[in-house]
Amino acid sequence: AARGGGGAPTASVEGPRDSAARRGGGDPRAAAIELQAARLGATVEVVRNGSRGMMWLEPLVEVVTAQGRVAYGPVTPDDVAGLFAAGFLDGTPHELGHGRTDQIPWLAEQDRLTFSRVGVVDPLSTQDYQAHGGLFALRRALAMTPQQICDVVTESGLRGRGGAGFPVGVKWRTVLDAPGSPKFVTCNADEGDSGTFADRMLMEGDPFMLIEGMVIAGMAVGAHEGFIYIRSEYPDAVATMRAAIQTAYQVGWLGSRVLGSEHGFDLEIRVGAGAYICGEETAMLESLEGKRGVVRAKPPLPAIEGLFGKPTVVNNVLSLASVLVVLAHGAEFYRDFGVGHSRGTQVFQLAGNVGHGGIVETAFGITLGEMLERFGGGTLSGRPVRAVQVGGPLGAYLPPTQFDLPLDYEAFAEAGAMVGHGGIVVFDDTVDMAVQARFAMEFCATESCGKCTPCRIGAVRGVEVIDRIVAGQQTAANVVLLQDLCELMTDGSLCAMGGLTPMPVRSVLQHFPEDLDRSKGALR
Repeated sequence: AARGGGGAPTASVEGPRDSAARRGGGDPRAAAIELQAARLGATVEVVRNGSRGMMWLEPLVEVVTAQGRVAYGPVTPDDVAGLFAAGFLDGTPHELGHGRTDQIPWLAEQDRLTFSRVGVVDPLSTQDYQAHGGLFALRRALAMTPQQICDVVTESGLRGRGGAGFPVGVKWRTVLDAPGSPKFVTCNADEGDSGTFADRMLMEGDPFMLIEGMVIAGMAVGAHEGFIYIRSEYPDAVATMRAAIQTAYQVGWLGSRVLGSEHGFDLEIRVGAGAYICGEETAMLESLEGKRGVVRAKPPLPAIEGLFGKPTVVNNVLSLASVLVVLAHGAEFYRDFGVGHSRGTQVFQLAGNVGHGGIVETAFGITLGEMLERFGGGTLSGRPVRAVQVGGPLGAYLPPTQFDLPLDYEAFAEAGAMVGHGGIVVFDDTVDMAVQARFAMEFCATESCGKCTPCRIGAVRGVEVIDRIVAGQQTAANVVLLQDLCELMTDGSLCAMGGLTPMPVRSVLQHFPEDLDRSKGALR
């Protein structure tokens, strides 16, 4: 018996409501389980939780037993009758079975801190949330001063997980000390980088965690209003967050007196219109104000003059979620994970041509090669890995000779790369790296807000120059021109959109020159 009430024992079957799992057949599978249980007269409660992040096993089914949760997957509707016949409600072995979920090596070897509840709880159950540690951090924060909250977050070494890696505590302290009222807390959930999906999974699988993090941020800086900016391509995340916010108001976690305290906090969802540039903090603020998403010049920083010209916290989903771990367990606990100036855990997302794609949360410092071998399971095609792009569409392409790089901010920066939001996209030896270099410039030309010339015009010229190089037209001269263009875009662009576009292009020039120069090897 798991979550059922009185009467006959109720078997609890957990199945992800995560959008990726649903698109893989999660809904028909859940309906098939309920139908088969009814046919057999079995008392079964199907709980739609978040995904564990093992995408190659989705749709995944977990059965709650006295020994723990037992996993089966991938399960299709056609498999359901056979699972019931084999006695899977008791956790019996089956060809689709993987034993206890928490003992699957892929999960057991991770350091799941921010994702500790995802895939375990019913995302919209306040009872589940509190039973698994929810609100503990908020209650601790209520007993602290704003300065103390900022100090603890600073001491933990937590840096923003949106890609820039700026210390969260320093940002909060700046907003706290900034003159002006009101102040705002904004969450940038415009997760537009290719190969990234951690923000979406956390919002769909543990939405109260983000709400709690937003409230704590408000307490830390003296803000009483917050906004979560979610990309329009995430309709399931939008629906889940809206439902969670409505529930949070009903139970007193949001509103004029949070948990009966003197602190009030109101929270709204705003949905973007599909512009990649709105992942940049100032363009997001422009969009929140009802304007076209265009980058602002800095200074002033958003912490000083942000939303509607007022001091504003801008953090992404994982940053705010990590704050809960820091406050619940202490700064020292969190700092014990990681290396150097990269403390705590990062949620890496394995995608592309990879055998075991999904969510891997582990301490900073694991090497790229170890990540691919230990968790990635090689390429899905079975062919050798030729390149890995880390950090989104503007991240560097790294060859196997650099797989010994530790995944931390400084090590990657020294290698001309970036960890970014933790996206890792794998390519096998059939990839054409000239196409990938061209895509970076083409992507920038399409997604640029158009405000600054180096980005708006430079990306268009970049596509043209790469086309001439690949066509063998004055290759050496055009390579010099491309390198000069990359330098101009890096140094002259107003934001990271144009400033980082040269990174993947330069990495192709450095590590895969043969794909650009298809004639005489002039790039070497």
